[in-house]
Amino acid sequence: MLWSLLKILVFVAIVALLAFGAGVLMETAGGVQITLAGTEYTLGALQSVIALLALMVLTWLFFKLLSLLIATLRFLNGDETALSRYFDKGRERRGYQALADSLMALAVGEGRTALTKAARAERYLQDPALTDLVVAQAAEMAGDSRKASEAYKRLLSDQSTRFVGVRGIMKQKLSEGDTETARHLAEKALALRPKHEEVQDTLLKLQAQAEDWAGARQTLATKLKTGTLPREVFKRRDAVLALSSSKALLSEEASPEQQEQAIEANRLSPDLVPAAALAARSYIAKGKPRNAVRILKKAWEAQPHPDLAHAFAEIEPDETAQDRVKRFETLLRVKPDHDETRLVRAELLIVAEDFPEARRALGDLVDRAPDARALTLMAAIEKGEGGPDAMVQGWLTKALSAPRGPQWVCESCNHIQAAWTPTCENCASFDTLTWKRPDAPEFSTATGAAMLPLLAGRAENSTGALTIVDPDPGPDLKDVTEAPSSEGASESDAEDQRPIASDGTK
Repeated sequence: MLWSLLKILVFVAIVALLAFGAGVLMETAGGVQITLAGTEYTLGALQSVIALLALMVLTWLFFKLLSLLIATLRFLNGDETALSRYFDKGRERRGYQALADSLMALAVGEGRTALTKAARAERYLQDPALTDLVVAQAAEMAGDSRKASEAYKRLLSDQSTRFVGVRGIMKQKLSEGDTETARHLAEKALALRPKHEEVQDTLLKLQAQAEDWAGARQTLATKLKTGTLPREVFKRRDAVLALSSSKALLSEEASPEQQEQAIEANRLSPDLVPAAALAARSYIAKGKPRNAVRILKKAWEAQPHPDLAHAFAEIEPDETAQDRVKRFETLLRVKPDHDETRLVRAELLIVAEDFPEARRALGDLVDRAPDARALTLMAAIEKGEGGPDAMVQGWLTKALSAPRGPQWVCESCNHIQAAWTPTCENCASFDTLTWKRPDAPEFSTATGAAMLPLLAGRAENSTGALTIVDPDPGPDLKDVTEAPSSEGASESDAEDQRPIASDGTK
């Protein structure tokens, strides 16, 4: 309503200005004298302006008619598109202008304006290969997914634009959460453009999520062949995929092919801890313990890890605790000063009830890198040596509030996982899990101290209050209660002084 009123006011103002100008020209003296064929013509000021405007219009019409005449002559000489090009010239100019305006609107994020201009360009140009992509992108920016989908489907009909259409529909399905359809579309897009890196990465991620390990390995080989992936990274990720396809080895129904895949994964990447553990178990199942030892020692040299120690223990499952301590020395001497080596040696010695040697094995680990595992082992050592329950509870209190130590952490989103998987459970990134200490701080729950009676016996004083002795007093640990420490443990705790094994059993 206001816009219509404004246009009317502008029109009235223009008419008024023209009328005022015409009146001024009529009152102006002088003019233009023209002599033609001996006849003299005198034009006033207003007449001169009108004549000039008429001459300009006639000149424009002359050139237009001349262009039409030239186009007609070309058509008569055999150029069948000469007349159509003449009449379409103005339409194309307006169409390209609308297309340029649409691209500018897309650049500044004005989706609705871009969609309007793109529709106008589509009407003028009649060239779907040129305008459908702009229409689709403008519709996506404006939130009109139906119109964008229609534009992408029109692009599928032309061989030159089919890849763009498939990729656009694939992205729409991804945004809708339809990963199965998106995976099939990504496969078609990769067949059209094998060197397109974005499609390669998208397809690899979707295949890993769908556990299509065979297809993922083919996609990975395509990335290597097209030069979008270094060979070193290819070997690592190919090992991850081979390992993922052999995860059924953990079950009793593992086939020989799956066992061979685990061995192949270890061959491709010897430093991949899950692959080494599975390959070792595969050799154990085949009755080849020496091969298992060789694999585990090589992996331990690259990255000491609890899973490797567990696999090493499975080589001789029925041996005594003392024999296990001796046999493990072949593995632990590979990296004797590593923190994991210290922890594993201490666990073995605790099971063998050699508590003083277990304390020496831990060394300064509880002071230098105190985590829940090391502090829990110190609690087991204290209990095994017959220390007071209050001291045991003090170590457990520290363990409850201490970091958990190295874990599987996603390098992409810093998500922490309990077990290794080829893709992150949080962000679905492929091959991003690393065994390390989390960068983010860890917090204990406020109810941690209340769990101590379940972990180690109660030590109560004469007033009945629970007292915990800090084995290593410091500014980071405060007294749980203000009651004085009890001099003796309860009768039930005094009777239970059996050592705690590495798996938590007494």
